[in-house]
Amino acid sequence: MGQLPLFFLVLLASVVTIPLARRTGVPQPVLMTLLGLGMALVPQIPDIAIDPELILPLVLPPLIFAVARRSSVRYFRANVRSILLLAVALVVVTTVAVAGTVHWLLPALPLGAAIAVGALVSPPDPVAAVAVAGAVGLPRRLVSVLESEGLFNDVTAIVIYSLAIEAVVSGDFSVEHAVLRFVLSAVVAVVVGIGLGWVNSKLAGILEDPTQQVALNLLVPFAAYALAEEIHGSGVLAVVICALYLAERAADADEVAYRLVGNAFWEIVEILITGFAFGLIGLELATVMKEAGTGWTSMLGDAATVIAVVVLVRLLWLLPAGWLSKRLGADEGEDTPISWQESVVLWWSGMRGVATVALALAVPLTVHSGAAFPQRGRLVFIAFGVVLFTLLVQGLSLPMLVRLLHLDADHDAHEQAVRELWWRAAKAGLDRLVELEEQEDLSVELVDRLRDRQHSRLARLCPEKYAAEEAAEARQRASQWREAHTVEQEMIAASRREMITARSEPGADPELVDQVLRGLDLRSERT
Repeated sequence: MGQLPLFFLVLLASVVTIPLARRTGVPQPVLMTLLGLGMALVPQIPDIAIDPELILPLVLPPLIFAVARRSSVRYFRANVRSILLLAVALVVVTTVAVAGTVHWLLPALPLGAAIAVGALVSPPDPVAAVAVAGAVGLPRRLVSVLESEGLFNDVTAIVIYSLAIEAVVSGDFSVEHAVLRFVLSAVVAVVVGIGLGWVNSKLAGILEDPTQQVALNLLVPFAAYALAEEIHGSGVLAVVICALYLAERAADADEVAYRLVGNAFWEIVEILITGFAFGLIGLELATVMKEAGTGWTSMLGDAATVIAVVVLVRLLWLLPAGWLSKRLGADEGEDTPISWQESVVLWWSGMRGVATVALALAVPLTVHSGAAFPQRGRLVFIAFGVVLFTLLVQGLSLPMLVRLLHLDADHDAHEQAVRELWWRAAKAGLDRLVELEEQEDLSVELVDRLRDRQHSRLARLCPEKYAAEEAAEARQRASQWREAHTVEQEMIAASRREMITARSEPGADPELVDQVLRGLDLRSERT
């Protein structure tokens, strides 16, 4: 089998494993990792040939962008404390703890190499954590915490990793230079992210077709990452800043087609790249085992020790951090402090993934003097040990832990929150009807018909908000709305079928028919 069929096979598995994960209860990233491991053990499957330096710029930008675009600047401001505690402070503490452990295990290893190992195993993977958390039904607030941590921890870890590798390769290290580099990389990333976000907004205004606008959005995360890295900034942070900038300056509220196309497109991107990334983790096992050689069994003890440190440090950090967050939240009037049960679940959700694998494989083969990078095979083996343990052991056991702690998502509360938002949207439409009735010369029949339709929506969404004497009428309105909605959907479906028939007729222009079909689809979504 060649490389191209192997890539297509992994991409196919990325789609097929989604319903399989739903049926088995095993998170899809874990399934893809297991599949990659199985493929790596088959002699007929070739070693995957991807330049390690290309893994991060090809995989991380779209995944980070897809996650960040679902959030907002206001949300991050409201959760800045948890971001600093998890994505910055915990990454630094984990790096120091692992570096000290590795230096103790391998005294001859340069300190810079030990720090590099600590940095590359310290950041939990945002995609893995969110995918697993969503699959096991964690409350939305915990998923949001994991997303926030995941978006920013790579920034801290990659900068520390780069400085440590540079120190080992060049043989020169300066604390002042490292601190300055850290600050400058963040500043450069912010400038690049905002700048490219602004450029994207201007270009999107010129492009009228939503597919062209979405195509532009696909290029932006890669451009932000590459440009920031080229001028010694943090590529990951640039992508996050750019995504948040664009989320704050989202398309016009009436650009329905753009949102439908964009959301569908980025969901597809996440499915394919996430599956490929975690399949890649398993496939790269063959490369790691070859580098480790026949002495890999002697490395198991080192890997187990580092795994224990990584897992234990996260627990010892999160428990007091949760208590501190609770105390500070009480002082500030916040009503959602993190309990000890939530801290335990956040601890066990710290799965490592594609960033750790990419950074491990990107460790140079040699230093500037031409000598081999010290203990490279052992260091890469340790990194893969951490990834496989956190993905497979923690990922497979997380559902049981969630059930034991009774932290399943409150679906009733979730549905009620969604209904409240729909109620708010419907009320805004009703208020606008009142304004138009006063400003425009609207017929009484038109206003009454539109008002009845909107009240039917309100009654369907939250009948409990109506007064007792109006409850029966509200229920009747809801029933009438559902009946009308069903009939209208049937009418639109008949229109779509007619267009499908027209598309197959001799002389029909498929592009024009598709344009009408798209309008019918949008109407179906809006009704």
